[in-house]
Amino acid sequence: MAKTIQCDIVSAEKSIFSGEVAFMVVAGNMGEIGIAPGHAPLLTDLLPGPVRLDLEDGTEEVFYVSGGFLEVQPKKVTLLADTAARAHDVDEAAARKALEDAQRAIANQDAEFEYSAAAVQLAEAAAQLRALRQLRKERS
Repeated sequence: MAKTIQCDIVSAEKSIFSGEVAFMVVAGNMGEIGIAPGHAPLLTDLLPGPVRLDLEDGTEEVFYVSGGFLEVQPKKVTLLADTAARAHDVDEAAARKALEDAQRAIANQDAEFEYSAAAVQLAEAAAQLRALRQLRKERS
C-alpha cells in the first residue's frame, strides 16, 4: 500500500496546496474525518474549520477552510473551498473581532436582525481561531 496520497486544496481564488500527504484531518458534517492512503472513495461537504496535513517528511501543515467539499479517490484527495488559507496567514485580531461582533449581534437582536448571517459569521470566526490554536499547539 502507498505511504502517501496526492492532496490538492483549492479555493475560489487559487490553489493553496498541492503535494503528497501521509494523513489528513478535516471537519465534516458528521465530525472529524481522517484520510489516509487507501481510504475508500468519498464525497462529503465540509464545515468551516482547520485542515491538518501530515506531510511525507513528517512535518505538519494547518489550513483554514470556510467549508466546501472533499473528494477522495484511490490516488488523490481534492478539497474545494470558497475560502482557504494557511493557518499562519489568518488574521487573529480580525477573527476575534468578527467573533465578538457576531456574538453581540445574536445577543442584541432587533427588527433588522438576520440570524443566519450572524450564525455564519460566528461559525467562520470560531473556525479560524480553532485553526490558529491548532497551529500553535503543533509548534509548542
